[in-house]
Amino acid sequence: MQVRIIGRGRVGRAFEARLAERGALAGGRPDIVLLCVPDAAISEVARGIEPGPWVAHVSGATPLAHLEPHRRRFGLHPLQTFTLRRGPEQIDGAWAAVTAEDDDGRRVGHELAGLLGLRPFDLDESRRVLYHAGAVFASNFLVTLHRLAVRAVEAAGAPPEALEPLMRRTIDNGFDLTGPIARGDLETVRAHLDALARDLPDLVPVYTELAQATRP
Repeated sequence: MQVRIIGRGRVGRAFEARLAERGALAGGRPDIVLLCVPDAAISEVARGIEPGPWVAHVSGATPLAHLEPHRRRFGLHPLQTFTLRRGPEQIDGAWAAVTAEDDDGRRVGHELAGLLGLRPFDLDESRRVLYHAGAVFASNFLVTLHRLAVRAVEAAGAPPEALEPLMRRTIDNGFDLTGPIARGDLETVRAHLDALARDLPDLVPVYTELAQATRP
């Protein structure tokens, strides 16, 4: 299987490096053209590809119809966050959603995932956006939570870097819920809200909504 990568962003560079490691980076006519471009560019780039090889994108939410006019098409979304500071090793251990319109597309998608070192699972096209929303909760909003937590501990005079071992251990512990909400300690929760109202009032509604969602 020979793959051509279009796009050299975070995902494109990591995928390109992994395919080069495994001798699967197309030098001539590819079996698969994999679009690692921004979602808004997928349709335009797809239209510029000569029909023949499989054409796929790595978007989590973009419908396969954006790969027109190609009929041999599928989606391969790596359920991972990427950075330009690291290489193909950041792919290892991650899962990938494969969306296709027929068995051949699913088969090729699974083969490509295995070649890259991803763990594939099938995802129905009609559930793609809901799935991607879940991914945003898990990754993007985790960044938001960290930023809010940093504001609070800095306002208290504590070092923000002290939060990182706490956040990592929460994941290592299988997201086992601890703290005042798990204990039903409403007095402490009210004290938190009082302190936020005094020093960081814009965080009060965020804390309140998250506390409601966190209740066992």
